[in-house]
This record gives sequence, C-alpha cells and structure tokens, in this order.
Amino acid sequence: MKQYLFTILLTAAITFVLTGAVWKLSLRFKLYPAIRDRDVHTTPKPRLGGVAIFLGIAAAIGFSAANPFFQTIWMPPQTMWSILGAALIIAVIGVVDDLWDLDWMIKLGAQFVAAALLTIGGGLQILSLPIGDLLVFSSWLSITITMFAIVVVMNAVNFIDGLDGLVAGVCLIANGVFFAYSYIFTRDSGASSYFNLSTFIAAVLIGACLGFLPWNWSPAKLFMGDSGALVIGLLMATSAVAITGQMDPSAIDPERLGRSQLLGAFIPILLPLMVVLLPLLDFGLAVLRRMHAGKSPFSPDRKHLHHRMLDLGHRDRDAVLIFYAWTAVISLAVLLMYIGAREDWPGQYLPGVAFGVIGVIACLVLTLKPSRPARPAATPDPISRKPS
Repeated sequence: MKQYLFTILLTAAITFVLTGAVWKLSLRFKLYPAIRDRDVHTTPKPRLGGVAIFLGIAAAIGFSAANPFFQTIWMPPQTMWSILGAALIIAVIGVVDDLWDLDWMIKLGAQFVAAALLTIGGGLQILSLPIGDLLVFSSWLSITITMFAIVVVMNAVNFIDGLDGLVAGVCLIANGVFFAYSYIFTRDSGASSYFNLSTFIAAVLIGACLGFLPWNWSPAKLFMGDSGALVIGLLMATSAVAITGQMDPSAIDPERLGRSQLLGAFIPILLPLMVVLLPLLDFGLAVLRRMHAGKSPFSPDRKHLHHRMLDLGHRDRDAVLIFYAWTAVISLAVLLMYIGAREDWPGQYLPGVAFGVIGVIACLVLTLKPSRPARPAATPDPISRKPS
C-alpha cells in the first residue's frame, strides 16, 4: 500500500507543477482558441491541461519501470508500452482538436486506433465474463467488444467535461473507489502480489486528478480539454478491462450458488460500471437525443446533465458538488455491498443498501432543490465549459 500511496503523491506533485507550467506557457504564447458560437465561457482560456495530465501519467509509468515492486506489471513489457502509446495518440489528437477543432470522424478514428493498440498490441482484452459457460468470447469477438468498450468510456468521460472541476473531481472519486475495490479484490483472489496493472492505473489516475484539480477548480485557470478527458477515460477503461483477467469465469453458477451468493458474485462485474455510471448515462442520453434529431452522435449541444443542472437554477459550483455526491453515493454503495458479500452473515448487503438508499434520497433532494430560481435553458453559464 505504501508504494501505491507514493505513486499517488508523486503523480499528483508532477501533474500539479506541469499544469502550472502549461498554463503559463499557454498564456504567454496565446495557445488558446477563439471563443466559438457554441462555447459558453466568455473569456478565452487555455484548454491544454491534458498535456500536463498525460506527462504526469507518463512520468509515473516511467517510475514504475524502475521500481522493483512494480516489475510484475511490466511482464510482458509490450502491455505497458501499448498503454503509453495509446495515451500518447489520444493526447496528441486531443491537443490538435483543442486548438483547431478536428472533425469528429477523425477523432473517432484515432480513438479506435488507440483502442486497437491496447487490445491487439498490448493484449488487454475482455477474454470472458464470469457467467459460467454462457459467455466466453472468441479472440476477435473479445477484441471487438473491448475496443468498443474503451471508446465508449473515453467519450463518456469527455462528454461530462462541461463545468470547472467536474471531470477531475468525478474521476478522482470514481478512481478512488475503484482503487479500493481492485486492491481488496486482488487480495481476496489469492494473488501472490498486490501489485497489479488495474490497481496501479487507478492510483496513477487518482494522482493525476488530484494534481490537476486545484488549477481547474472554479474559477478555472485552464481546462483539461479533450486531451485530458479522453486520456483519463482511456485509462479508466483500461483499468477495468485489466481486472477482468483476474476474474474466474466459472465463479457464477446459478445451480451451485444461492440467491445471496449469486448477487455477491455479480458485484465485481457491476462495480466497474457503477464508478462511471453518470458519464455513461450522459453519453447514452446524448447519443439518443442527437440521433433522434437526425444529427451526428458527436455533434455538440447544450443539453448535457450538467447543463440541465444549471438550467434548474444551480450555481456552477453547487452543480459540480452534487455530481460529486452522486458519484460517491453510487460507487461507495456498491463497494460496501461487495465488502459485505465477503462475509457470510445475515444482512451482509444491508450496510451498502442502506447507504445507497439514504444517499440517493439526499442527492435527489439536493438536485431538485436548487439554490436559485431556474433560468431559461438557452442562457449560457459564464463559468462553465464548452458543450461536448
């Protein structure tokens, strides 16, 4: 655990310093785009925070190569190199888009190239899901499903990048919960070492978000842009895919397990989805909304969940904190259920369920009771980010 904590602090420190450097250089050389018709902020601000996030993550990965405690994640080495390569592709294409607005087809193509590098080059695939013999993938089906999953999570994280501190904070909480889950899961699976790829990536992402958030908190000095949000989404998906390799495909047998045990066996599948539930929900609603209107799924609009929160009357900081609360409640509830599933006693899921019910009710009250009267949906918020 000490090595993971050191990795978090190292990544946070490097990201914090580099973010400040990127901010100063962006202002000095005017590396920020002009405000577009669809933008909702009124003052031009740099969108290159993702450069610092990528470099902080790359530095942490480089440190792991020299740390004997993390040698297991470098076997085979092509997996780590493929992760770095995929993140570099996304960071570069994100920077270009943040400066000059690329066509969405070019961005999507680059995302699939990065996903292919991870799955085919790095061998990171969802080989099976623990549902007995009902769903065990063939090689090409596994590659295809994994690639689509990675691209979906990348865009889901990017889609919620609309308010100061929103993505960095939500992903900090989500990866914090996922770090705890993957660490406990690895320990429970009887692995010979607690040092594994999934937990390491979660720790690095915690550090990157922690180091970037002070610069991005409202009023933000700069934005992470697509280069940051897409890289974070890429690595969150990679971490979730990596942990599936530790799951036993025969763990879930309805004939062998009782109802209570069966629920506990499914929780390891549910928790990685729960930590990105809000981004996935926003992404799904956006795709359906735009396709119903006859538009591209990636065409920008101002109808994301965070925009709707502003239209309800929430201040930008209040909306961000409410999103933090939703993320924490949902992910922690499932984590508590997973921890309870490890204990063979009556009411093993009660703490998680009680926490979830109380938390959801509290979040609903906060969401539906804004601090000021609602405003017209078309009115832009002066602090919030561009629509995605």
